[in-house]
Amino acid sequence: MLLHRDLALLLPGGRGEAGVLPLLFFLAVAMLYPFAVGPEPELLARTGGGVIWVAALLAAILPLERLVAGDLEAGMFDQLHLRGISEEWAMVSRLFAHWLAFAPLLLLATLPAAALLGLSGETTAIVLLGLLAGTPGLAAVGLIVAALTASLRGGAALAGLMTIPLAVPILIFGAGALARSDTSGLWLTAAISLALAAVAPLAAGGAIRAAREQ
Repeated sequence: MLLHRDLALLLPGGRGEAGVLPLLFFLAVAMLYPFAVGPEPELLARTGGGVIWVAALLAAILPLERLVAGDLEAGMFDQLHLRGISEEWAMVSRLFAHWLAFAPLLLLATLPAAALLGLSGETTAIVLLGLLAGTPGLAAVGLIVAALTASLRGGAALAGLMTIPLAVPILIFGAGALARSDTSGLWLTAAISLALAAVAPLAAGGAIRAAREQ
């Protein structure tokens, strides 16, 4: 029931009308990049995978404003606490919903984005596997930052600034897998991502509890 509510909040349709913005932003970056660097196929093929990763990171930042702050202000976490649902369990549901709200759409959008950038089939497959491994970590970082900044004035802008440096390790290993002949970069991306996903509900839950008790 809690997951259903979180999905209704974050997914396109229902109350999450803005949920399609990350997808549109992601595709816009892929379309505009060739105009910025020129139409040279070799240059686009060499740099396109990294551009997709950067676009994915920036697109993951867009939903952060409505991820936690609105429910904290409305007292939803107080109601869950009265029902015996801890902040950590609420954040587990919110993390899963956040990932479902943006990651599958980005994975689908990677196919037309790769075509626009002239990526080969092999490179596109590596990018897709990297995003599949890395997007849970991006969602986890976003959730932690959103919870930490939910009670602060100007928290939305601060969340974006905090998310980018924290997500750099995922970006380095995920995009770096394109330059390697083995799969070690993908495995490292997955390991970092899973570690962040495990820590995120605890860190975000603690931040929400501290903000709720103020």
